[in-house]
Amino acid sequence: MSILLRFSTLSLILLLVGVMSGCGKSMTKLLKNPDAAYKLRMAEQFFAKKSFVKAQQVYEDIMPFYKTSKEFEDIYYKYAYCAYNLYDYMNAENLFKSYLEIFPTSARAEEIDYMRAYCFYKQSPKASLDQTNTLKAMGMMQTFINTHPASPRNKEASEIVDLCRAKLETKDFLSAQLYYDLGQFRAAGVAFTALLNSFPESARADEYKLMVIKSYFQFAEMSIEEKRVERFEQVVNECYEFTDRYPDSKYRKDVETFLNKSQNNIKSLQNEQVKTPA
Repeated sequence: MSILLRFSTLSLILLLVGVMSGCGKSMTKLLKNPDAAYKLRMAEQFFAKKSFVKAQQVYEDIMPFYKTSKEFEDIYYKYAYCAYNLYDYMNAENLFKSYLEIFPTSARAEEIDYMRAYCFYKQSPKASLDQTNTLKAMGMMQTFINTHPASPRNKEASEIVDLCRAKLETKDFLSAQLYYDLGQFRAAGVAFTALLNSFPESARADEYKLMVIKSYFQFAEMSIEEKRVERFEQVVNECYEFTDRYPDSKYRKDVETFLNKSQNNIKSLQNEQVKTPA
């Protein structure tokens, strides 16, 4: 049985190698064919069948022959989409950009303008990584909305802007939380404050403000004696700000706890200073 299985596996491998070799020879023969019109028909067939690797090869080969023809725009359009459908978003973005430069008055200009921005969105990585492409996607989608105010794509463009903004918020939160987890409480307080200033309308805004309070409370507790009163006073001010801005927050009791602890620490420290002669 094992011999038969090995024979079947070997036969399958040989068959696949033969098919791939045949396909390779077929493509080489096609690309060497001097008939550009025939090659264009084949490229169109490959594209329609979603054989984007083959279509891309043939479109690239025939472009010089059609550069001054009426067919060139359609060839370039599909060539760009080959890169996009092969998940080569960096190349696709460059091709969409070039398309707009070559055919600025095209009826497809709005579509391609959107697709260029969308390529940056598709290159946006997870929140913990560099967000350059996320920022570009957000900016270009907003520009698209401003440039094409009546476009039916604006709803999706707005949703993508919101998704990008949420990812940037998550990245800033992770950075601030990392400072806190590492015990760098002053840096955490600054980072959570910056996060809150950048995203004041966030659904988590009160949570970020609580983290500002927690960070500065921890920083005050670890401070040298001469600095502790001043730093607990900062916590008290942050607590009052929280109460003013988020009177109905579910974190209000936590904030009251930090407020009471800070006020008690200030009183205790001030009493110690009175007892201790200068």
